[in-house]
Amino acid sequence: GYYKWLKNGKVSLRKQDDTLLKEHILTIHQTNKMYGYPRVKIALRDKGLKVNHKKVYRLMSELGIQSIIRKKRRVWKNRVSRTFDNVLERQFKDRTENEVFVTDITYLPTKTGFLYLSAIQDLYNNEIVAWQVGKRNDLQLVMDTLSELTTKRNVYRSIIHSDQGFQYTSLKYHQTVEQLGMIGSHSRKGNCHDNACIESFFSHFKSECLYLLQDHSEEEMIRAVEQYIYFYNYKRFQKRLNHLTPIEYRHQMAA
Repeated sequence: GYYKWLKNGKVSLRKQDDTLLKEHILTIHQTNKMYGYPRVKIALRDKGLKVNHKKVYRLMSELGIQSIIRKKRRVWKNRVSRTFDNVLERQFKDRTENEVFVTDITYLPTKTGFLYLSAIQDLYNNEIVAWQVGKRNDLQLVMDTLSELTTKRNVYRSIIHSDQGFQYTSLKYHQTVEQLGMIGSHSRKGNCHDNACIESFFSHFKSECLYLLQDHSEEEMIRAVEQYIYFYNYKRFQKRLNHLTPIEYRHQMAA
C-alpha cells in the first residue's frame, strides 16, 4: 500500500507540473501564435522553466495548439513546358525578309488597370508586322499575335525568337510553331540582350509615346499604340536603314 501511495503521489505531482506548464504554454501561444514548440521552449526558459523540447511538443499536442505559419505556395515542377535552342544567337543584322521574327510582351498602364502589348518584329527592316493588345498577359494573347503574323507573311522556315516566358515555353505554342513549319528559338534565361531588337522597339515606344500619356482610358491607350506603330513603320526613319522608314526600306529593296 505504501508503494502504491508513493507511485500515485509521484504521478499526481507530474500531472500538477504538466498543468502548470500548460498554463504557461497557453499564455505564450496567445501572445505569440507564430511560435512552434522550439520557440515555446525558449520562451519557457526565459521564464525560468527548463523543459525538454519533447515535453513541450507533447503538451502542445495535448492542448491542440500549433504555430500559425505562412501558407506555402505550390510549385508545379512537373508542368509541361518546351524550350528551343537559341538559334538566333544575337545575329540580328543582315537578315532577309521573313527570315527572322522576334517577339515579346510589354505592359501598358491605364487609369483602370493594365493592358498588355504583344508584338512581332521582322529583323530584315525592323518592321512591326503583327501586334495585339489584351487585358491579360496570357497564352491566348501570344497565339492571337502569331495568328496575325501568318495572315500577313509567309512564315515557313522562318525563325521565331522570344524569351522564355511561360507563354512561349507552353506546349501549345511549341506545337503551333512546329505545325507552321517555323524554327523556334529562345533567349537564354534572364538574358534580355538575346532579344535586344524587340526590347529596343518597346524602349522607343515608351519614351516617345507611353510616358507622354497620363490617366488614359483603355480605348485611348489602344488608339495610341495603333498610331505609334503606324508612325514607327511608315514615318520614323532609322539610321540602320539608310535613313529610311521600315516600309520605305522594304519597298526600295523590292524595287
